[in-house]
Amino acid sequence: MTLDTWLAFFVAAWLICLSPGPGVLSCVTTGLRHGFGRALWNIAGLQAGALTVLAIVGVGLGAVLAASPIAFSLIKWFGALYLIYLGVQQWRSAVAPITAPDGTENGVAVPPRALFLRGWLVNVSNPKGILFTLAVLPQFINPNTAQLPQYLIVAVTMLFTDVCSMSGYTALGVQALRLLRNPETIRWTNRGFGTLFIVAGVALATFHHTA
Repeated sequence: MTLDTWLAFFVAAWLICLSPGPGVLSCVTTGLRHGFGRALWNIAGLQAGALTVLAIVGVGLGAVLAASPIAFSLIKWFGALYLIYLGVQQWRSAVAPITAPDGTENGVAVPPRALFLRGWLVNVSNPKGILFTLAVLPQFINPNTAQLPQYLIVAVTMLFTDVCSMSGYTALGVQALRLLRNPETIRWTNRGFGTLFIVAGVALATFHHTA
């Protein structure tokens, strides 16, 4: 991979990472409810999910998913239902003032591994991410040279840009946490983010691709 190609991918990676989506919603809400330190587990899960998607595309399964309506639909509906589930859970969240995140949601302890798995599922259950990676990534990979080093460069670049951007969005959630003292404000904040998750799930359910 030449320097010019890498710089082009670096810019593209930033644009992709900064664009709003389920991952951004996941970071903001996790930072809001758990604080920055614990929310790092969610970010780690998102990165593991991104690497999973990259691996799927790298070994050629992405092309199979793109060409198979059944496989695509299964992943699409799983992802849509999962996002809607997250939205419903957000709607049902407690409305007590959040002053110090304690690792619980509605009084139930949420272990770090659950936050990690939640982040991983958000990324791997989104077939749009697989198709987008499948469509964009080949433009930056030279088929006439060794593939593995190029994929490693792409993976490290993606991890760097996504960790930076997701950490920023998580910090925004933490900052918002400091402003939430009124239960009514918290109720509508929960409902607002819950609605966004549900809308994202519905949008994913209605997404179609051309084989």
